[in-house]
Amino acid sequence: MQVTFKIEYVTRWGESLALVLADKKYPMEWSEGGIWSVTVSDCSAAALKDYSYVVMYDGLIIRNEWTHHSSKSAKLIQDQWLDCPIPGCPFTRKHQAEYFDRPGFRGAGTAVPVFSLRTAKDFGIGEFHDLRPLVDWAASTGQCILQLLPVNDTTRKGGWQDSYPYSPVSTFALHPLYMHLQDLGIKEDAVFRKLQAELNALPELDYPRVFKAKMAYIRKAFEARGEKDMASAAYKRFVKENSYWLEEYAEFCAKRDRLEPAYYCWMQYHLDKQFCAEVDYARSKGVSLKGDLPIGVSADSAEAYWHPELFNLDSSTGAPPDYFSTDGQNWGFPTYNWEEMAKDDYAWWKARLRKMSRYFDAFRIDHILGFFRIWEIPTEYSGGLMGHFNPALPYSEKEIFAMHLPIDGLFHPDPRHPGMYQPLIAPASAGLPQDQQERFGALYNDFFYHRHDEFWRRNAEKKLPELLGATGMLACGEDLGMVPHCVPGVMDHERILSLKMRGMENEGEWKELSVCATSSHDMPTLRMQCDHDPEPWEIRNMLWEFLDSPSMLAIFPLQDWVALDKGLRRSDRDAERINEPADSHHHWRYRVHFDLESLKTAFDLNAEVEGLIKDSRRAI
Repeated sequence: MQVTFKIEYVTRWGESLALVLADKKYPMEWSEGGIWSVTVSDCSAAALKDYSYVVMYDGLIIRNEWTHHSSKSAKLIQDQWLDCPIPGCPFTRKHQAEYFDRPGFRGAGTAVPVFSLRTAKDFGIGEFHDLRPLVDWAASTGQCILQLLPVNDTTRKGGWQDSYPYSPVSTFALHPLYMHLQDLGIKEDAVFRKLQAELNALPELDYPRVFKAKMAYIRKAFEARGEKDMASAAYKRFVKENSYWLEEYAEFCAKRDRLEPAYYCWMQYHLDKQFCAEVDYARSKGVSLKGDLPIGVSADSAEAYWHPELFNLDSSTGAPPDYFSTDGQNWGFPTYNWEEMAKDDYAWWKARLRKMSRYFDAFRIDHILGFFRIWEIPTEYSGGLMGHFNPALPYSEKEIFAMHLPIDGLFHPDPRHPGMYQPLIAPASAGLPQDQQERFGALYNDFFYHRHDEFWRRNAEKKLPELLGATGMLACGEDLGMVPHCVPGVMDHERILSLKMRGMENEGEWKELSVCATSSHDMPTLRMQCDHDPEPWEIRNMLWEFLDSPSMLAIFPLQDWVALDKGLRRSDRDAERINEPADSHHHWRYRVHFDLESLKTAFDLNAEVEGLIKDSRRAI
């Protein structure tokens, strides 16, 4: 039906309002009295359940409402602008976990990958089911958040390559190996228990072996109960609600494995059911899950297969040389075709985030710098040194020659701008005459640290407000590496929490809107960072430095919390590390070395953790 929307709002010079309805922006017209209006000719009742207004300036969203509107069908809808009603709240968007919006809120939590969890009931790999004892432990010690690595499906052939959680074959589908077999009706007979015992006795994950064993049992369960499950109302509702991605994913997997598409829909139904049960339990205990949004999507993914126009398949994503790798990194993912994505107001991104928000109350934006610019590497190169920035403001031959500089050894072609050049990140400048070295050094410094500030700021501000307004998740940016000067200002404006990491270069103010951490999956753990294996009291002091900081959230790897207990932590501290970023063929195999159910009786550790959290005013 045709619906006219009206709202009163006093704008400043150059500002205008837009209605955001069904992921599309409708420019509004001003009339006397500061009344803005727009008529939508084909407005569905479903679209009226969730819409909002934004303030625009120079083509960018500069202000958003605190929360969204919902209305019954009517020819005329008159709204009022919704501002934050909480005095002292630092945010401009309402979060689905309401405690994030409390003025002065301080929280603490634990980071651990799902595949690393361990209980007696799992099957050689952590499962969603294993989150429950960790939630109980977090709640009992005053923690409010558990941070996970990506949980999306990475299945290709079931080998070690699939163990890499940042290379999904779908940004929507959950990983089948996180399924709890017993909930599918698999009987724990002698054969099951024998294989389960063998896999759980391993100190680390044997991904290929676990994949082969678990997928055989999952297939067996599908053949036994699939037809009955797929006839249920709950299954049909799941398929309908997820139709925007599920059918494409199922067909993609079916072609790969030469099986029926229904099998993959059925697996996703049960994975969603199991994960949602743990999510709901966690929320009932006052504990939120924090997800991880990978910057990349694989070239061999369902998305790239069905929607190649959304990606630049002639190049891959990476990072220039930094703390993690002196030679740069090539992650192997195609870069995004942002111009194509902008045509429907980033609908694919918004759908991706909404799917995440069913499970997560907060999310980590992996490599948030990629929303400003990405380090793009032509597919013919395996390393990261031959990359270039995209987008960028390259130089012409005329400009380079006017500076009396050679091109060879200092510059390489910008493939996105034929006839233009970018400086090499590792130039051969040492043999140049002194005056040329100085001129190139000034150009190099300007190009990599100053030239693009306004350009990249605007590039990020085209995207981030659109995406952040799609859900009520708390946004946390991983802003490490070669950080452009424009990044902190944009993150501050959008209220995205920054990251303070021990051992990294943390210049500038330690802000309240930040997450602090002692280490991460890409780094040595706290014990590994020391020149000796530190005593528990030394660990306590190092944890306290971060717990007592201004950061809104302090989230530590489980290994760093457990380091407080000399009897519980691993004897070999070098076995605590999860990933080596410089090794593109790394096997992700780390598993917790104890049954998580035993945390309930780890009285000394629990008293220590609870005391630290209370003393730092972070207890829920």
